[in-house]
Amino acid sequence: MSPLAGKVALVTGSSRGIGAAIVHRLVSDGANVIVNYVSNDAAAESVLKELNAVRPNAAVALKADMSSPSTVSYLAEEALKAFGKVDIVVLNAGVMGAATLSEVTEEYYNHVFDANVKGPLFLTKALAPHLASGMPFDLLTRRGYIVNSIKGSRIVFFSSSLTAVDSLLPNTLVYVASKGAVEQMTRALSKELGAKGINVNCISPGPIDTALFRNGKPEQVIQHITNLHPQKRLGQPDEISGAVALLAGPDGSWINGQNIRINGVSGFAVKTECMLTPCKGYSV
Repeated sequence: MSPLAGKVALVTGSSRGIGAAIVHRLVSDGANVIVNYVSNDAAAESVLKELNAVRPNAAVALKADMSSPSTVSYLAEEALKAFGKVDIVVLNAGVMGAATLSEVTEEYYNHVFDANVKGPLFLTKALAPHLASGMPFDLLTRRGYIVNSIKGSRIVFFSSSLTAVDSLLPNTLVYVASKGAVEQMTRALSKELGAKGINVNCISPGPIDTALFRNGKPEQVIQHITNLHPQKRLGQPDEISGAVALLAGPDGSWINGQNIRINGVSGFAVKTECMLTPCKGYSV
């Protein structure tokens, strides 16, 4: 039996890049998925077509800007209507940007924090009352051990490996502050929602080879970033989606309140101003 058969997942920012890899993996593991995107209709339709080719009626798409409280509320309502429930929430959508302290404006600050912190927080708040609780546990015995058959929902936030390295640049100020907030939300919510058997975790990728990552970077910069890694390569989206599948599936039943840094080696991040560039729309 597929590990996620009968489950429904909402993945924000999932029309391309890491988000698209996540919805592909979750569908292959048996889940139905809601593909959320903010502007690229063609990309969303393409992903939707691919997913429904794997299993008919496995996916729907919902257009909603995660930085807007009103559309976050709309997204929660429509997601619950799509398949009648939501079991897995993956908060992959976010924005990047670059500004030193002297360059930071209130508008820029609000743009980053609305998308990276406020949106994920209030989407979680809207969906939490509707998420399945893992309590009470079904207690089974196997070879003398007590095993919890966890039925609770799963929430996965996204941060960045840049929050834990010394080699960050001053222009990452607001971005890393927003991702630090996400990590602390994970810690707190894992206690509150964990008491109901709902697991809350965070994934913090390093540089991942996506079109968004490559956008605006000269080839020599990409090669420089690649060469900094001991394996001389960038991470791949599927290497992130596998971790999400683990947290969402039965093997993740006893993982809660964790921040999993996926970068191929402890402490790896990139010290280059080309890592972060001002942008609009979803990224990771």
